[in-house]
Amino acid sequence: MSGPRLGVAVITMGTRPAELLALLDSVRAQHGEPVRIVVVGNGCRFDGQGQGQGQGNGLGPGVETVELPENLGVSGGRNVAWETLRAHGDVDVVVDLDDDGLLPDPDTFALLRKALADPAVGIVSFRIADETGFTQRRHVPRLRAADPMAAGEVTTFLGGGHAIRAEVFEQVGGWPTEFFFAHEETDLAWRAIDAGWQVRYEPELLLQHPRTSPARHAVYFRTNARNRVWLAKRHLPAPLVPVYLGVWTVLTLVRRPPIDGLKAWLGGFAEGVRTPCGPRKPMRWRTVARMARLGRPPVI
Repeated sequence: MSGPRLGVAVITMGTRPAELLALLDSVRAQHGEPVRIVVVGNGCRFDGQGQGQGQGNGLGPGVETVELPENLGVSGGRNVAWETLRAHGDVDVVVDLDDDGLLPDPDTFALLRKALADPAVGIVSFRIADETGFTQRRHVPRLRAADPMAAGEVTTFLGGGHAIRAEVFEQVGGWPTEFFFAHEETDLAWRAIDAGWQVRYEPELLLQHPRTSPARHAVYFRTNARNRVWLAKRHLPAPLVPVYLGVWTVLTLVRRPPIDGLKAWLGGFAEGVRTPCGPRKPMRWRTVARMARLGRPPVI
């Protein structure tokens, strides 16, 4: 077998069945070694007999399914997918894909295995573009986002399309389930970088995805603010916590969200301040310096 063994995780709420089937077809069409595929229903059921593999779940051949009785959020769903993939010990890398994405290039996984040839690379971020090839600025995981085709080491990654070594999960832990949605990728990226791993953005790895706004999610403004606070409380050295939160408060006000959105944001910020956020493990100052050298110090 050439290269790492891949497992694909897809989290769905069952609202985009046609897009999900198209994504799974594009995964099965990939050249090279076959991959394991796990689809987690976040509070939804599949056609057929429920949890299982193959045609009986309505998703086509070779797909394992897990049905959760309630929506655990994107973080909780990804943790369930990871636990399912690791159960047999035959997956070295987990590839997470949005259920309304598509892999138009059948060599994507071959390119991914090439990107993972460097053992220091722990996380690989795909490029996300719509059907015209346009990449939104928010889908370029660095501050200088003018050229979405520029590859390199970054300090976060894209949740819609990425790959993570099993070793990273084993070393730094899984997704922050309590986050539910928003900034869970940055939480995991900061832990991985602090542990010595590299996070790379590889624009040749394309996930085609409709052009959308994160604000389409009803919980966006609240969880965005709450999780920013939790992120700082969990991972930043104490002197940087007020700086990070102050910068993001100013940026939020400058962007002038709708009144209802601003109220939800302020409520989420207050919730983040007053509620626990899991264990606190501040990153080392040398990690702060490393992130600064990469162009994004952990204050913005």
